[in-house]
Amino acid sequence: MSEMQLATMAADPDRVDLRVIAGFVSPGSRVLDVGCGDGALLKLLAQEKGVDGRGIELSQRGVNQAVAEGLSVIQGDADRDLETYPDGAFDFAILSQTLQATRNPRTVVENLLRIGRRAIVSFPNFGNWRIRSQFMVWGRMPITSNLPYSWYDTPNIHFCTIKDFLTLTGEIDAKIEDAVCLYGEGKRMTQTAPWTIWNLFGEQAVFVLSRG
Repeated sequence: MSEMQLATMAADPDRVDLRVIAGFVSPGSRVLDVGCGDGALLKLLAQEKGVDGRGIELSQRGVNQAVAEGLSVIQGDADRDLETYPDGAFDFAILSQTLQATRNPRTVVENLLRIGRRAIVSFPNFGNWRIRSQFMVWGRMPITSNLPYSWYDTPNIHFCTIKDFLTLTGEIDAKIEDAVCLYGEGKRMTQTAPWTIWNLFGEQAVFVLSRG
């Protein structure tokens, strides 16, 4: 994760998707947070769930901030270094708002499912109607609160929609155990709404996956 992305997305311990993720994590679990930024989620989970947490972060600045908080975080690249972790080493392997910044998202998610009994993935939804309307009206790459970068300085490589992610889970035979869609000021969309509605109105999504 880049310095800019770290400053924008990881410094806020009350980021809504982090609260959602924390709600899925069992107390006392072994947790690996991939692309952990400054360790905000790990700190939250340690305080509220008493987890045995570890983190991996590309930015040296993020690693330094996390370690200064007493967190167990090492510098590493999700695209390369997850291969070194053994199967089933953690109860939860988490990737929050980092999927779109990886070079090989499919491989990263497959590794999360291999490393953890469950994988939790959150990401901004590129299928949101505001993003679609910016394309249609202005014909330019959109800038939103969840995707706040210009096309030439974004750390994001692979944008995806909720429907794209659903397709990916099918391709890798991952089981969706739970999911939350966020819109507006962190409001949760009803669980009974069809995926098409989530894809159109959702701004962020959080999925809990396990091996199929």
